[in-house]
Amino acid sequence: MPHEGSLLQTAVIFLLAAVLAVPLAKRLQLGAVLGYLLAGVIIGPQALGLIRDTESVAHISELGVVLLLFIIGLELSPKRLWLMRKAVFGVGTAQVLLTGAVIGAIALLGFSQTLPAAIVLGLGLALSSTALGLQSLAESKQLNAPHGRLAFAILLFQDIAAIPLIALVPLLAASGPDTSSGDSLGHGLKVFASIAVVIVGGRYLLRPVFRVVARTRLPEVSTATALLVVIGTAWLMEQAGISMALGAFLAGLLLADSEYRHELESQIEPFKGLLLGLFFISVGMGANLRLLLDMPLVLLGLTLLLVAVKLVLLIGVGRLAGGLSSASALRLGMVLAAGGEFAFVVFKLGKDQGLFDALTYDLLLMTITLSMAITPLLMIGCARALKRPQAVREVPEQYKQIQTDTPRVVIVGMGRMGQIVARILRAQKIPFIALETSVDTIEMTRMFEQVPVFYGDPLRPEVLHAAKVGEAEYFIITIDDPEAAIHTAERVKRLYPHLKVLARARNRQHVHKLVDAGAEPIRETFYSSLEMTRRALVGLGLSDEQAADRIERFTQHDEEVLVAQGQVRDDRAKVMQTAKEARVELERLFASDAD
Repeated sequence: MPHEGSLLQTAVIFLLAAVLAVPLAKRLQLGAVLGYLLAGVIIGPQALGLIRDTESVAHISELGVVLLLFIIGLELSPKRLWLMRKAVFGVGTAQVLLTGAVIGAIALLGFSQTLPAAIVLGLGLALSSTALGLQSLAESKQLNAPHGRLAFAILLFQDIAAIPLIALVPLLAASGPDTSSGDSLGHGLKVFASIAVVIVGGRYLLRPVFRVVARTRLPEVSTATALLVVIGTAWLMEQAGISMALGAFLAGLLLADSEYRHELESQIEPFKGLLLGLFFISVGMGANLRLLLDMPLVLLGLTLLLVAVKLVLLIGVGRLAGGLSSASALRLGMVLAAGGEFAFVVFKLGKDQGLFDALTYDLLLMTITLSMAITPLLMIGCARALKRPQAVREVPEQYKQIQTDTPRVVIVGMGRMGQIVARILRAQKIPFIALETSVDTIEMTRMFEQVPVFYGDPLRPEVLHAAKVGEAEYFIITIDDPEAAIHTAERVKRLYPHLKVLARARNRQHVHKLVDAGAEPIRETFYSSLEMTRRALVGLGLSDEQAADRIERFTQHDEEVLVAQGQVRDDRAKVMQTAKEARVELERLFASDAD
């Protein structure tokens, strides 16, 4: 029996480690991935020794990567893959081959590796962590940013490229030439047959199965079916000697256009998150900490070399092949500079085939693990560095010169709300000008809306004077920064007391502060919420007149409550009491309709 005792005890240890380490890492702004890695190191055989059977854990945890790639496949229909072909097969190929060649050359010339070992080393280390990269991008909400989309495309190609690489290792090893052509042909036929089964089954068998399951209306059966599809496909691919992850990706890809896609995704998502966490914990558990004590400088040097080489090459690929800006290319490099989970598979196979000795294998694994561990730190550092004040983009001279006839309205901020106000005023031929501090927004607005928008900080008196604010009738603040809106309202009312100021308000507290500043607040989501409710009431059986009456009464009631709460807003207990009384009053108000 293993040292850790029962399966239940093992599960408790894993869950406890995750529950303690991950929130702590998030609180320290290190990210969930680093929390999982640290948890694995702590409970692994090299530290506390709470879990010793790392091989079994690693095998189970691979399901996290399998489920991740299934969901990636689900989200990437063949049509979308074809649209992304340039990024996936163009930029992805360039990144893998270029990085593989450079790292392979370093291994061959700098570390005296054999040519077959150098090829496997180069291509293996060229791969990045799909789990780490996508998890980090999702955490920081950057998946849809330019560098996020390109990172997704490169990771997708790497996952596809990992398959032939795994097949290439035995051929490059010493035992490769001894393999008979009959065995190679048999293996090739087995691979082809497995892929054919997945494609045919995914196209013609799975939809009828999901249709039958959906009719049962039993969520647990739906969950079991989703897991069966993913794990079954992965198992079939493993039997054929292909990566489980590719099989899962292929299954997801085939179901991407299915009407059950969203149901599948919702069923798999919780398991994916938990098993991905287990995968990172297993990576941390497999770390050979003794090497870190015996050869710290060697390991640190190898890790920094790997990250530096990949970072430089990724920035170059992002700039030249991906068309990214310098900042986006740097972010791309930070996300993909670490080693990847497929490298563990490739190098284990390389060791088994005699390409590497045990020490080289351990060094490679520790280097990849350390690179994965420092990636969240690099991303945090990169984000903070790029947030620092940088060279201010030069504002074109024509944007600075505020040339206008006497405006009746001055708008501050040309975001979504400001643009709507401007369009209606322009249609009514009411003279106005707009002030904005974002050059990109000014250029976009001038290009598409063709409105008189100028660069200017509304807190500066000289800007307000140049915009002839004193001669306007209305000053409309539509910026989404509550504090900036309050300061702007205060400044304008102090300089131009006669001016009517309308200001966008984020919430009730913001409303009170704007009223104190002398502005008339407009709650940004209030009226859209009322309209949504009115339509729902009509749909639920009320007439248009009844619904409009209810909305009108609620609006009047809420305005009265808002005024009352404004008078006691510094006393939390009184605000809560006012809210409680308001609920009772509203119920009484509407109860009269039922009589």
